[in-house]
Amino acid sequence: MIVKGQKIDGRYQIIRTIGEGGMANVYLAYDTILEREVAVKILRGDLASDEKFVKRFQREAKAASSLNHPNIVEMYDVGEDDGNYFIVMEYVNGKTLKSLIKKRGGLSLSETIDIMLQLTSGIACAHESFIIHRDIKPQNILILEDGRVKITDFGIAVALNSTELTQTNSVMGSVHYLPPEQANGSVATVKSDIYSLGILMYELLTGKLPFKGDNAVEIAIKQMKDRLPSIVSQNPLVPQSVENVVLKACAKNPKNRYDSVAEMHEDLKTVLSEERADEEKWVYEYPETDFNEDTKTKKVEKTVQETEEKVETEEGKKEVKKFKTIVGLVGLVTAIIVVGLLIAFFALLNSSKTKTVILPNIAGKTQEYAGEALDKIGVYYTFEKEPSNEYEEGLVVGYKSRKENSKVKQGSTIEVLISSGLSGIELEDYRKRNVDVVKIELENLGFKVVTTSKKISTDEDEYKDAFQGMILSQSKEAGSRLEKGGVIELVYATLITVYPDFIEEKYDRQKIQDFCDDNGITCEFVVDTTSGKPAGTILKQGRNAGVEVKPGVTLRITIAGDNQNNNQTTTDENTEES
Repeated sequence: MIVKGQKIDGRYQIIRTIGEGGMANVYLAYDTILEREVAVKILRGDLASDEKFVKRFQREAKAASSLNHPNIVEMYDVGEDDGNYFIVMEYVNGKTLKSLIKKRGGLSLSETIDIMLQLTSGIACAHESFIIHRDIKPQNILILEDGRVKITDFGIAVALNSTELTQTNSVMGSVHYLPPEQANGSVATVKSDIYSLGILMYELLTGKLPFKGDNAVEIAIKQMKDRLPSIVSQNPLVPQSVENVVLKACAKNPKNRYDSVAEMHEDLKTVLSEERADEEKWVYEYPETDFNEDTKTKKVEKTVQETEEKVETEEGKKEVKKFKTIVGLVGLVTAIIVVGLLIAFFALLNSSKTKTVILPNIAGKTQEYAGEALDKIGVYYTFEKEPSNEYEEGLVVGYKSRKENSKVKQGSTIEVLISSGLSGIELEDYRKRNVDVVKIELENLGFKVVTTSKKISTDEDEYKDAFQGMILSQSKEAGSRLEKGGVIELVYATLITVYPDFIEEKYDRQKIQDFCDDNGITCEFVVDTTSGKPAGTILKQGRNAGVEVKPGVTLRITIAGDNQNNNQTTTDENTEES
């Protein structure tokens, strides 16, 4: 049992429990060496006693620890301490995406696209490193208060692919996002992750899962056979272009899905663009796989049944293990105490001989110089890149968690930061692009975006090619650099209709009437027979040219009549101009 204050691997001091699950418990801990908070996930139950699983888990977790992406929880360490198999991860102070969905239901379009862009970016990075997650679901995704998304459980999800999942609640939690080919017992591929991402996007948009059932078998069969319910029919405000992303990701036949998560990511970037506003519903190129109920359904039922039976038999095995443990425990206690005393004695002896050295000043020096300087004083070191506006690319920025001239023990490991070049991101020219799409892109890069609308008319020469939502200007020039968290303001177009100059542009009575009908306003014609102008000439308009047209008002137009109809005044509408 893990308790508060306990040290895992002699280094990670437990602070409190932050999560419990069928596969592992998660603790907030303090890394006493690097002096930072971390999350420690410790395997529990049958998983920790399955030797094959543990070996696979350790191998896959170490592979996943090589992933470096802002949307993937960073893994620092993997190990075993007194029978406790653990992974040490970046501590993310956020909530699961599942809890957000339960609280709010379906999210807005912009929120959904933003989250999906982050997820596809992170999963694409993993796929490039030949790592498939295999268990993408909102329970494995953390979301921070600032909207950033973090994907977790890479090591556990990958390792679980090689062993039976003996936790019934885990089966039920994962089967809602299970691709048809995996439900049928086939090997998972990158397209399996794409299917799970599609189901997740469906849930974000609607607030509910597409396939439900009383048990895992029923849900798995629906994954293979049932058509995905229409999102647009449930919420007509969702554009067809958005539903098309879900349809393509959730195709039963993997051939009909995106070829890669990177392709899905690129599709999401333009999903709200003006060019895709009238997009037709996606039509599959290949036939959707026809799963045979008599053979494949039975295969799914058998797989889930064996899983549930193993849960019961494992309970019996635990009782046998408990008895054997008690018998051997008495004999082991004395040996453990003796060995522990000897280890403590030699550790104390070695620590008294360890010298203390002073870290040299290496900022601004080359990587080679830093390595030689640290070799001389007898400390180990690792290099890590970090953006810097002070030092050129390739030069040393400094120490990550230590100060120059501070004291350290010989043999300790020091992290050295190497400049990767200028910090921040170079901005593009965002003018003439859709404001919603650009806002998502910039926020995904970590910027804060402020948008301001400006009313314009396409009658103006300057804006004759403008479209609704087009960016007119930006507060930061293209080519300038902006740090993460920095603010950029985008001014975008809100198109309006203005009154033309009916007199100068020589409108006739019918054209004016058509203009009024098109814009939902009432037209009142007043005939003046005293002007001396030819009949039908527009003499006066009640609303000035260039003024914004607002539906529901009345426009009074004075028009010349025949001189023979003296003192005759007619109106088409018996209303006052308002």
